[in-house]
Amino acid sequence: MKIVNIHDLRLAAKRRLPRVVFDYIDGGAEAEWTMRENMRAYEDVVFRPRSAVATASCDLRTTVLGTEIELPVILAPVGSSRMFYPRGEEAAARAAGKAGTIYTLSTLSGCAVRDVKAATAGPVWHQLYLVGGRDVALGAIERANACGCSALVVTIDTPVAGMRERDVRNGAKELIGGRPFEMLPYLAQFLARPRWFAAWLRDGGLMKFPNIVLKDGPMAYADVGAALEQSMVSWDDFQWIRRAWPGPIVVKGVHTGDDARRAIDNGASAVVVSNHGGRQLDGVAATLRVLPEVQRAVRDQAEVLLDGGIRRGSDVVKALCLGARAVLIGRAYAYGLGAAGERGVTSAIEILRSDIVRTMKLLGCASVKDLDGSFVSAPFGA
Repeated sequence: MKIVNIHDLRLAAKRRLPRVVFDYIDGGAEAEWTMRENMRAYEDVVFRPRSAVATASCDLRTTVLGTEIELPVILAPVGSSRMFYPRGEEAAARAAGKAGTIYTLSTLSGCAVRDVKAATAGPVWHQLYLVGGRDVALGAIERANACGCSALVVTIDTPVAGMRERDVRNGAKELIGGRPFEMLPYLAQFLARPRWFAAWLRDGGLMKFPNIVLKDGPMAYADVGAALEQSMVSWDDFQWIRRAWPGPIVVKGVHTGDDARRAIDNGASAVVVSNHGGRQLDGVAATLRVLPEVQRAVRDQAEVLLDGGIRRGSDVVKALCLGARAVLIGRAYAYGLGAAGERGVTSAIEILRSDIVRTMKLLGCASVKDLDGSFVSAPFGA
């Protein structure tokens, strides 16, 4: 199959992965309205190109938290990436580094932060959940700092895990629990993907969470929803997080101007306008619609990033025009990882890069730093 766009990578991942793993990447919360709306919102933004402008080349470089990256696309934290492909977090980080951009490691990853940092020539951000409690989180912060992670990403929109109905139907909890009789009805989906299954077994089978180090060792793969409910992040937690982490803090999961202001008051150097890819509270607005409100509230006191629904380079350009410094992608690269490992992630990044260049040339804009609201018309303002 010839891979032309991100949708093609999605189809390739669907062919390779067991249903429960593919749907973990592909699915959202409840009716998945917000997940779909994240993508559809880009259709409401139309371009206003400058015609008869010679644009021989386009400069995609931007600076995020003082780090120059080669394109305005950062890889978002995606949990359990090692389930998609052997050593999946390392593979994705390596692809990001070669592309000249940042990789963000999920707390709920299958590879240790030191191994991920060693795998890439590029910057690594470390995402923080408080799974296991404050002392466990402090240990994770210390390890991330020691191996050179350049920013800490604190996710604030997961007091509980969203109701992801596909995971329930596919037996995700039963498969994680490892109880043979409960697993039996769902095993056929693994056996139907023998190449994935063999690679998964060679990579150690059901992974642990090496960045969540409990008293008896790394946390076993378990019901993440229950763990999150016991360890939600509150604004009060930022006091000790700031003391423990010497670098910049990124607050991910901001969805209102008020929360953006509060994040800045609690030490955020950047905020990510995010609804967790539509995987948490279904029925909230698309992140692109919220972006202008957050941008106005921040008033240049922090950098504004965005994730949610990005499948084409033109989506990236629209987000930049509406005020984002850069965007984070999750599913777009996770499809590539599930389809072909590092090669698939590289393909996802390069598809978006080519899309961005083509879109900018058609707009008559030579640099992402020159993109602004004059290049688009949006019903929710710029």
